[in-house]
Amino acid sequence: MVNEQHDRDETFWAPGTVALEDVHRTRDQLVLFPTPSSDPNDPLNWSTARKALNFTLVSFFVLWTFVQLDIGFTAWGPMETELGFSVDILNAGAAVNYGGLGIGCFFFIPLVHKYGRRPIYIFSVALQLASCIWQAEIYSVGGFIGANLISGLGGAISEIIVQITVADLFFVHQHATMNGWFVIFQSAGAFLGPVASGYIVDSQGWRWMWWWCVIFFGVTLVCVLFLFEESKYVPVLEGQVLNPQSDTRTDSFKDSKAPNQADDDAEVSHPGVLASQPRINPNIKPKTYWQRMPWVTVSSESMWPHFTQPIVTLFTFPAVTYAAITYGSTLAWFAIMTSLQASYMLLPPYNFDAIGIGLMNLPPFIGAMIGFPVGGWLSDKSILWLSKKNNGIYEPEMRLWLALPVAIFGPASLLMFGLGLAYSTYANIRQGVHWSLLAVGFGVYGFTLASVSGISLSYLMDCYQDVIGNALVGVIFMRNIISVIVLFVLTPWVNGMGMQNLHVLCAMVAFAIYLIPVPLLIWGKKARVATAKSYRAMAEKQVTHRAV
Repeated sequence: MVNEQHDRDETFWAPGTVALEDVHRTRDQLVLFPTPSSDPNDPLNWSTARKALNFTLVSFFVLWTFVQLDIGFTAWGPMETELGFSVDILNAGAAVNYGGLGIGCFFFIPLVHKYGRRPIYIFSVALQLASCIWQAEIYSVGGFIGANLISGLGGAISEIIVQITVADLFFVHQHATMNGWFVIFQSAGAFLGPVASGYIVDSQGWRWMWWWCVIFFGVTLVCVLFLFEESKYVPVLEGQVLNPQSDTRTDSFKDSKAPNQADDDAEVSHPGVLASQPRINPNIKPKTYWQRMPWVTVSSESMWPHFTQPIVTLFTFPAVTYAAITYGSTLAWFAIMTSLQASYMLLPPYNFDAIGIGLMNLPPFIGAMIGFPVGGWLSDKSILWLSKKNNGIYEPEMRLWLALPVAIFGPASLLMFGLGLAYSTYANIRQGVHWSLLAVGFGVYGFTLASVSGISLSYLMDCYQDVIGNALVGVIFMRNIISVIVLFVLTPWVNGMGMQNLHVLCAMVAFAIYLIPVPLLIWGKKARVATAKSYRAMAEKQVTHRAV
């Protein structure tokens, strides 16, 4: 009989389906998920100030990571003149950078699970600091390629480890907001960094834009060393390490009752606790400052599953595939647009200098600021409203409704930017399309990036939170491999197909990709049910090794 009940639960249980609203009370109350333990050292129980400090440091880490990854384009003109680098060499350097981003996460993320978040943050900042020093001292093609490889490796974990930190510190109803802030800082680094670097290149020379990065990474390293707390949680109760099977924090795959049975039962079995319920155990002492700042937090788990799970999740879980294709293609459009603007807007009819190339990144930042509430705050608010309409039960697909308008905005941004640049570059006229059209297209792209990135990442996190790190390795690998391929073939692609046809093709591909939420809204839950066993097995491999 027990086995029959277990089979029934496993048949109906869908990863990510949770109760967020207690609709059976006199007034609706929010249910916290994941369920925090009674341990005051559990990151879910940290005070708002501690969480804010940790996430602020993470945000500055993201900001300077994307500054150093994206400012190189503004120096292409001076580097061509001073070092004699061709556009193909410059594109190759950018491609190697993306390659480092793609492969680095495979090596570093298993270490995040084995040794904790803090040492890997420290290592990443230190490696990027070294890469910036090397970038400032480039004199040869070999040095240029090598510095870009180290730069990519150093920034490789920037997106993945942040999502792990969000899962460590925040609840489901906060995920999109925090991911939205991640996208804002990512956009600030990627878009505003080139604006500042353009002025630096013009006034101090292109090498100084890297020396400024050295200064800011040095400050970031000091802050992380002394202020960033380890958020990897090792559960302890009254001085004893918990048995992993009796961990007081409830994980998503441990639901004893499928939320889908709510229609049949009088009560909904909540996998969380009400936000108003205090659960802190006064017998557990809070950690001291130095205990919060360990060099490593070692667990007994094997690192091998973390090397294999990213590929398995990428091709097994539809939510991971969706996030990988959507996020990867969206960043590939960015690689194309920044490379083309850095190459062609230096030429007539625009004749932009480094400052002009940098200022072209202001519109996408403005667009990202507009897209931020759509992919963040509005997404979190919408799922609470939709959950209430669904008898208090939250389904991750509820986030995808806000992704549908991107199917219009994304292709439109590519056409506005690409066709405008094509007309200006190849038209036999003295003055082409005004640069403002390209700027507006780039701005619409910024809106697309911020909104769809926040939604797709939050959807993935909500579906498979317990394997989010490994799932994101596959996502980021796919994203960067697409960008590597695009940058390596971009010059012959433009020469062979032409600027206009290239962007028309990209717009058509983007339209098809941004419509993927439609089948997910129809069959997404069935896909989560079908992958429940695989997800449960992967999650248990991680949870059963949480205690040391």
